[in-house]
Amino acid sequence: MESADLKTEILVVGAGLSGAISSQRLAQAGIGVTCLEQGHWNALEAYPGNKDDFELQVAGSWNANPNIRKGVVDYQILDDSSDIKPLLYNGVGGSTVIFSAHWMRFLPSDFCSYSLDGVGVDWPIGYQDLEAYYLETEFDIGVSGIAGDPAYPDRPAYPMPPLPIQPWGERVAGAHHRLGWHWWPGSNAITSQPYRGRRPCVQRSTCRAGCNEGAKGSVDQSIWPEAIRSGAKLMTGVRVSRLLVDKKGRANGALFVDVEGRTRQIKADVVIMAAHAIGTARLLLKSKSHAWPDGLANSSGQVGRNLMMHPLSRMVGFFDEPMCSWQGHWGQSIYSLEFAETRADNDFVRGSKWNLSPTGGPLTAALYPLDSAQPTGKNLHDRVDEWLGRSALWGMTGEDLPHPDNHLTLDKDQLDADGDGLPRLAYKTTENSKRMLEFMSRRARESLLEAGAYKVAKQTLASEAGWHALGTCRMGNDPLNSVVDRWNRCHDIPNLLIVDGSVFATSSCVNPAATIAALAARAVDHLINHCQEH
Repeated sequence: MESADLKTEILVVGAGLSGAISSQRLAQAGIGVTCLEQGHWNALEAYPGNKDDFELQVAGSWNANPNIRKGVVDYQILDDSSDIKPLLYNGVGGSTVIFSAHWMRFLPSDFCSYSLDGVGVDWPIGYQDLEAYYLETEFDIGVSGIAGDPAYPDRPAYPMPPLPIQPWGERVAGAHHRLGWHWWPGSNAITSQPYRGRRPCVQRSTCRAGCNEGAKGSVDQSIWPEAIRSGAKLMTGVRVSRLLVDKKGRANGALFVDVEGRTRQIKADVVIMAAHAIGTARLLLKSKSHAWPDGLANSSGQVGRNLMMHPLSRMVGFFDEPMCSWQGHWGQSIYSLEFAETRADNDFVRGSKWNLSPTGGPLTAALYPLDSAQPTGKNLHDRVDEWLGRSALWGMTGEDLPHPDNHLTLDKDQLDADGDGLPRLAYKTTENSKRMLEFMSRRARESLLEAGAYKVAKQTLASEAGWHALGTCRMGNDPLNSVVDRWNRCHDIPNLLIVDGSVFATSSCVNPAATIAALAARAVDHLINHCQEH
């Protein structure tokens, strides 16, 4: 059943981080903007962080893996051919609802890995192009931290002071001081004091499934309220089935199914994709036509290619004395960039960012995946006793080099609600990443033993760790090997922009949220300043 068309100046698809930033800036500029979001908007009380069964909900209905969560607004992702399982959230706030809120800028070297190390590709922009937008979005989101990290260029102060690093952070920081290794208090999109009507973090360590306090800078709390006050329109519970193109080859809207199951159209002068690296590539591939037989804006054949997933290893240290490590913010207590860039004496290129985090409650202690066999009986009780409140965990995120064989396609046989193929991931960890993670595990063991741990345990490659899907519509100057230009405009269709993590040319080893936000802000500012061209 069809209903009347809608009209807007600019259409945004996806209400996560980049969609919220885009919608807010457009609305503040007085431009009509409508955002379509497949999921819904949760009230703070809907988040499970203040529930006794929090860990059970995180393992089930609030699982970060949509194939396990199976919410009514989730779509299946075929991941049996992927070493790493994708983790994402459909709803207002997108994956910022379930992220740990680590907020890290790219290092300057991250934009030029090919020039420096002969791997990956160089971005068409550099750190200096994003520097002002990094700063602006830190204030928009509400980031806590402390300036002065010698690993980075000089910068102004953060909006808020850093969160406490907790007893386990103090122990490990001391170890790094003695080892002569880099460490720094974590920078997190979490309030350390009252900020713009939001309450400060209460250190409940439940950031993985929303924040009942509104302290985490998920954009359902930090950006969308202001965007709507400024005039942005947000439609939730609507499923975009394909993008539309006019006879001149320009994007002019989308076809979607509304909350009542009606098929509708919305027309727009400009379309902005902000649907996640998987969702955006999926929708472009779904929007194929006679004019675009391989998918919309895909003359290069690069839509869906160069998928990056940030391979992750973990090392847990066990201590004799209690350190309350079930408390704190789930974001990073401290981080280390000691091994973040290429070193001549290593057998791999690029590097890894380390973050020290709480180690969770009793269920996490019982079921946390490690390389050793899952304990049972008395061994299980012993595991919980030694883990709960007496452990510290290094998560080591490795830079993932882009490879065309790591990609997303639409399956030919298994179909979605629109009759199109389900997204299928093909992703294999590279030998470079494997060598890198083994090296990082050895160094993390040294770190924790120096901190006083009496033993350590590792998870060499975490499979349920695909928080950072990136690169499926990468940015570049050459239309033959990239999808968008340096201003996030599709080479093939300049009034179609992509502002989410799919445009990443390389992945860095740091968390991508800050760079996604800065790229979206920069792209939209350029769009506002050049509206007559569109």
